[in-house]
Amino acid sequence: MIYWEVFLAFFVSNLLGYGGGPSTIPLIEHEVVSRYGWMTVGEFAEVLALGNALPGPIATKMAGFIGYEQAGILGAIIGVFATVAPSLIMMVLLLGLLLRFRHSPKVKRMTTLIRPAIAVLLGILTFRMFLGSYQDIGLLQMSGIAIVAFVLMVWKRAHPAYVIVGAMVYGAVFLG
Repeated sequence: MIYWEVFLAFFVSNLLGYGGGPSTIPLIEHEVVSRYGWMTVGEFAEVLALGNALPGPIATKMAGFIGYEQAGILGAIIGVFATVAPSLIMMVLLLGLLLRFRHSPKVKRMTTLIRPAIAVLLGILTFRMFLGSYQDIGLLQMSGIAIVAFVLMVWKRAHPAYVIVGAMVYGAVFLG
């Protein structure tokens, strides 16, 4: 049963997550935290941070880790497969249609209308992580980390991986 749940959690998330990894993260969070209760919001945030620090697609890394945590090596394989399966299926079934109608105003309008929904989902995820951080470490430290990260990435043009690793080191030393 756990294998089926792992498959469904990642298949549904990636089937509905139009736009790639960032758009699927809120959907994965809903499945993993709210629906199945495999993690807390804080634990999910840590997995997300770790996944962002590693190279490659975020959704597959998260699926592999969470699948492994829930059902071992086979769970990791199923999670990763479920993550890529919707794309494989849709590519095979819809590629011909999209190529034929790619200049259609209706197709362009459809993709334009989906973007705000993705933005709202990412905003909800950000708000949940904000609340989790606020409850775990407090407003002062959370704000300090956010400000330092913003300055490093926007003004100093530091790579996000270095900022994430720095935040992880800070958390391990001062908050762990």
